[in-house]
Amino acid sequence: MKPIAIFASLLFLVAGVALSLETVPRQEDGLHRQIDQRVEAVEDQVVAWRRDFHRHPELSNREFRTASKVADHLRSLGMEVQTEVAHTGVVGLLRGGRPGPVVALRADMDGLPVTEATGLEFASTQRATYNGQEVGVMHACGHDSHVAILMGAAQVLASLRDQLPGTVKFIFQPAEEGAPRGEEGGAELMVKEGVMENPVPGAVFGLHISSTMPVNTVNYRPGGLMASADVLRIKVKGKQTHGASPFLGIDPIVVSAQIIMGLQTIVSRQTDITQAPAIVTIGMIRGGVRSNIIPNQVEMEGTIRALDTDMQKDIHERIRRTANSIAESAGAEAEVEIDIGYPVTHNDERLTEAVLPTVYRVAGQEQVIVVPPITGAEDFSFYAQEVPGFFFFLGAKPPHLQEPTAHHTPEFLIDEDSFDLGVRLLVNLTVDYLNGEIQR
Repeated sequence: MKPIAIFASLLFLVAGVALSLETVPRQEDGLHRQIDQRVEAVEDQVVAWRRDFHRHPELSNREFRTASKVADHLRSLGMEVQTEVAHTGVVGLLRGGRPGPVVALRADMDGLPVTEATGLEFASTQRATYNGQEVGVMHACGHDSHVAILMGAAQVLASLRDQLPGTVKFIFQPAEEGAPRGEEGGAELMVKEGVMENPVPGAVFGLHISSTMPVNTVNYRPGGLMASADVLRIKVKGKQTHGASPFLGIDPIVVSAQIIMGLQTIVSRQTDITQAPAIVTIGMIRGGVRSNIIPNQVEMEGTIRALDTDMQKDIHERIRRTANSIAESAGAEAEVEIDIGYPVTHNDERLTEAVLPTVYRVAGQEQVIVVPPITGAEDFSFYAQEVPGFFFFLGAKPPHLQEPTAHHTPEFLIDEDSFDLGVRLLVNLTVDYLNGEIQR
């Protein structure tokens, strides 16, 4: 046979093999189709769950009704269920039909001390006591949707139990918005009480609904996605005197003003913000009781935000040095306290790269958006400190709104059409991880 004939025969053979491979569906494609069908079947129930939770919101560490409904649902799916974790947390364990890796999925359950003004037919009218004050209670950050979406994902994954090689840990967490005064709570306490142990997951996935991002978009960032959030307290001690004779005392109000201005130079003049954004904000200042009396002391409180852990530590040191040096220069004294809050929410770079093919397939690549760093904070960060994590925002801005409604406001609104994508993403990420399509 002539060489050209041999070459043509080989081309025909290769083309025939490729054609036959295209016409024979892969086993995992069949599983993905099952997922789509089962998510569609549970879609209305997810909306119903969300509306029920929205009508009955509960504050941090008080999510008793929510936790009870979640636990009952997980038990009905045949899971091993642990309750009262970190006060009201619920953990469900779904063991697949074959041995394999472990993956964790997380949703937060708490509402906020906000009085709802959306006009929705399922709007909250709940009232509660928050830090000694009677307040309205509202799911003004979308945690009701997180719970409903994860309950839907649990139902779909439980229906696929026999086809799963491994274990899924469902984490329903209280107090993401912060525990009440004098209490521990949230992800930090969940981790402390062993939620990331027995069994230890190889990865953890979580989502957050967004009222400001276009509906059915997936918004993510490798590395630092959301900032750390620390509480800053500075007490400036001076010497009280008559307002007409400032030279007889030490004015802590003037010193505090100088400290506030000095703190602003930490980010603007001392920190390389080309590496990562950072913020130092004083949100409260209190001192004095009368116009003609220079007080003995002034108290300030603020927040520190950073997208890099090393930068966060450096800013802390510079705050202490700045406050103490300015106070000392005036003969005053500054006491600086920094309460370490949520760490940087860090998306593991390797895991993020590995999950993207799944996210593209489920959402459509044009709907997947890399977003700038966000200076808000999330306590999902505590889980992602234990194992590689991937956290993303699910766009849910109602298309009919010209201007989106902000989170933590009485008018907060989201589009429930996004829930289907949220469930499909969590289920597909889980299945692909357990099957090894997402390289660990």
